[in-house]
Amino acid sequence: MTRRTEKIQEFIKEQVSEIIQQMVKDPRIGFVSITDVEVSADLRHAKIYVSVLGDETAKTGTMAGLGSAQKFIRGELGRRLQMRYTPEIMFKLDSSIERGSRVTSLIRDVSQGALHGDDATPADRDDASNES
Repeated sequence: MTRRTEKIQEFIKEQVSEIIQQMVKDPRIGFVSITDVEVSADLRHAKIYVSVLGDETAKTGTMAGLGSAQKFIRGELGRRLQMRYTPEIMFKLDSSIERGSRVTSLIRDVSQGALHGDDATPADRDDASNES
């Protein structure tokens, strides 16, 4: 990836985030964070990864709202980008933040169990109770 592509990806990330927060008025769109942008080598296509706060209903509604606003967002992005071609944009749901949070929670649970003496396996506990 070239330096130019990286700069374009970062610019798209910032601008689309601003457009969604300030200009898109679709009530279906909830709390959205742009987590990443991938631009094709020819700069004709951009995948915009979004994280949505809420349950599955909120995520579905937000993705539908973003799909409806896609042309508007692309048009506004084109005015700001000032390139010959504005990339076709596609929104993708990014669940990496949720997965990371879940892994962190599992690690915390395991470490707290070890602190409380729960690190023995059930087989170890059975052996200890049979020796008594």
